[in-house]
Amino acid sequence: MYKWLASAFIIAIVATGCSTVARNETSPSPQNNGRVEAQQSDPRNKEIRSSEQVAKHLEQLAEGVDGVENARCVVFGNTAIVGIDVDANLERSRVGTLKYSVAEAFSKDPYGIDALVTADMDLTQRINEIGDDIRRGRPIAGFAEEMSDIIGRIVPQMPRDLMPNDPGDGRQEPRPNK
Repeated sequence: MYKWLASAFIIAIVATGCSTVARNETSPSPQNNGRVEAQQSDPRNKEIRSSEQVAKHLEQLAEGVDGVENARCVVFGNTAIVGIDVDANLERSRVGTLKYSVAEAFSKDPYGIDALVTADMDLTQRINEIGDDIRRGRPIAGFAEEMSDIIGRIVPQMPRDLMPNDPGDGRQEPRPNK
């Protein structure tokens, strides 16, 4: 009984000693005057007034990274999506490094701080097509068409979802289940 009590007491003392934090209880300096002042430490995104200019700016920033062959950007509201083209023979880890380098360059730019960067070839081509649709004056329709294409590629097709045609006609072609 005493062993358990002594063990619990020692554990409590050790736990209390480990959680002791040094306290700075000096009196406040007269320079503070009781006011709290905060300094802004990270860049804030600027409000985007011209989507085309911001897209060109971010494309140039991305293309300035060694290894990025081409970049395409689409801006919606205060968010930019940037697709980068890289050498098709690069290893996956090198592509990830290039994406990180572009994101790092964007993190220092007030327009690029909230940008999304992709190196996927299909997404980059779709971003390019969305940009073309915007320049042609069909931003919403173009965006909707490309998003449906992107989602169509993402959603898997399962063989179980296919039903055969009428078994009486002798054909065994599958048709989509509605």
